[in-house]
Amino acid sequence: MKKRSAFYAVALAIAAMYFWKAFTMQDDGQGTRQPSGRETVQAEVTLTFPADQYPETAAHMKEAIAGGKSAICTIDRDGADANRQEALKDVPVKEGFDRDEWPMAMCAEGGAGADVEYVKQGDNRGAGAWISNQLEAYEDGTQVRFIVE
Repeated sequence: MKKRSAFYAVALAIAAMYFWKAFTMQDDGQGTRQPSGRETVQAEVTLTFPADQYPETAAHMKEAIAGGKSAICTIDRDGADANRQEALKDVPVKEGFDRDEWPMAMCAEGGAGADVEYVKQGDNRGAGAWISNQLEAYEDGTQVRFIVE
């Protein structure tokens, strides 16, 4: 009797873990599952973005994050071109402006579903150069939490 009870307890625990993972992860549309947002992801690096230097880009980042987009960027330089193409495919070019994406194309979280907004070219390109310089020493796969101040 005790062996049967122990067996049922272990089986129940395994089933509970399986269902917990199934309900706290969501399909990312690429055949893999990502955290649903109900759990906290710890970033390896925190980067404070200078809103005073790049105000339009900073405003877009804040709005996108407040709207539910991830503040965490998992660096994925190899996926940047494909992510950029996917994120921008339905957003027409506008003279004098860049199409700013959040999460950025260089983030594994970027691509389809990214928040895209028109930002003046100088602001966006300066912000991109600043971020690139800050992250150049980090390998792909590094998770970076962005704080906009």
